[in-house]
Amino acid sequence: MKNNLKNLLLMSLSIFTLQVFALDFVYTKHAWFGAGSEGNEYAIKGYDAVNYFTENKPAKGLEEFSFEYQGKTWHFKNTENLALFKADPQRYAPQYGGHCAWRMAQDGEGVYGDPNIWTIVDNKLYLNYSKAVNDRWVKDIPGFIKKSDDFWLGKNQFKTLN
Repeated sequence: MKNNLKNLLLMSLSIFTLQVFALDFVYTKHAWFGAGSEGNEYAIKGYDAVNYFTENKPAKGLEEFSFEYQGKTWHFKNTENLALFKADPQRYAPQYGGHCAWRMAQDGEGVYGDPNIWTIVDNKLYLNYSKAVNDRWVKDIPGFIKKSDDFWLGKNQFKTLN
């Protein structure tokens, strides 16, 4: 009886641990710019993509300053940011469709980036999933960008199986 209880407890703990690690990322392989399975229909959760560049910080956009780009609704905090985005959306939109830059480097799988965890490198916006992931990202940003770019551009889509 004591062994059965111990085994049940260990099994429960193992299942709980697996569930915790499984919740580390929300997979969104076919979603772009942070819209989809999380229930948010706005690109990068309604944050103003231009504000990262103009004020060096995230800011929530407003519905009255909206623009449709690549099938998603983008919000901006004012008409100036909206105009800047309309003029050159590729300059302001986050890399990898708003997916976590570090995770993209691991195996090309897309997971949502958090608009509050971001980096601008060489005038490009990168989002990451969490503070812990961002701590990994900053250890080799150029290396992770190279790997992420390769996955994003399809250079690693045909891996050989050993």
